[in-house]
Amino acid sequence: MRQSQAESRRQNVAKRSMTKEAKQLASLIAGLRKSLEGIHKERTSKKLSGAEMGLLDERRNNLLLTIAALDDRLSAVQGLIDLGRPHVIRVH
Repeated sequence: MRQSQAESRRQNVAKRSMTKEAKQLASLIAGLRKSLEGIHKERTSKKLSGAEMGLLDERRNNLLLTIAALDDRLSAVQGLIDLGRPHVIRVH
């Protein structure tokens, strides 16, 4: 009985933790997308030199890669929550 309660408690803690992580990831992704929009506006509104254009393109590409990676992580976290298999991620 105690083992079952302890496991249930661990599952609840893990679910809360992963739900919090999912919310944080979603807000981070939204912020990065706003930055991406800012880069797009900056790129189209000003006359920029080739070097400046290149820098903005590199920033945009880095943001796109970061957003894709965070989207993958968010999808994985949400999938585990939906499957009822949350776990606490320990970072060492």
